[in-house]
Amino acid sequence: MTDSNDNKIDNEQDKHKAKMKARKAVMDKKIAASTEERGVLILMKGNGKGKSSSAFGTMVRSLGHGQKCAVIQFIKGRLETGEFKFFKDMANTSEQLNWHVMGHGFTWETQDKEQDIKAAQQAWVVAQEYLNNADYDLLVFDEMSYMFKYGYLEVAPVVEALKNRPKNQNVIITGRTMAHDLQEIADTISIVQDEKHAFRLGVKAQKGIEY
Repeated sequence: MTDSNDNKIDNEQDKHKAKMKARKAVMDKKIAASTEERGVLILMKGNGKGKSSSAFGTMVRSLGHGQKCAVIQFIKGRLETGEFKFFKDMANTSEQLNWHVMGHGFTWETQDKEQDIKAAQQAWVVAQEYLNNADYDLLVFDEMSYMFKYGYLEVAPVVEALKNRPKNQNVIITGRTMAHDLQEIADTISIVQDEKHAFRLGVKAQKGIEY
């Protein structure tokens, strides 16, 4: 005699299999339709924690495939970050990664607008060199979006350079807010939301988490 529970399990398995088969068909169709091969522009924005971390995580993936990468940090904080400490030996000894810390600090730290503008413009000069170099597979422009928010850089020349970069070059730009013109040409935009943060609970920034 067949147990009713066994029949129930078999029916659930059949339903699950049919559901997954239908889902696979949909995904296979989408994959088959994605035939274009080119680099993408990714914007990581929002008030939440983890935008730069996501960008560097993607860079690790790129490095794992033997690709060449470059990082330009448009704002330098008060403390040397863990990711810079981790990657600096590779950046100093390998041709696979270049890392540039260009800014002097957050605006409320430097309190010197002329210095901040000069640093942003110098960083953009370096960024343009990479955007003209097809040898680099992935560029990370960390916290670049603030340069447009504060008026340190004009967005139009940046948009033009991004549109004319090598076909297979990927670029990730991070920052809380993004200029509308950048969003117009982006391929992928991810928003990191802030629902709760330890800092607002009075928890001190700590190594390995905030920097």
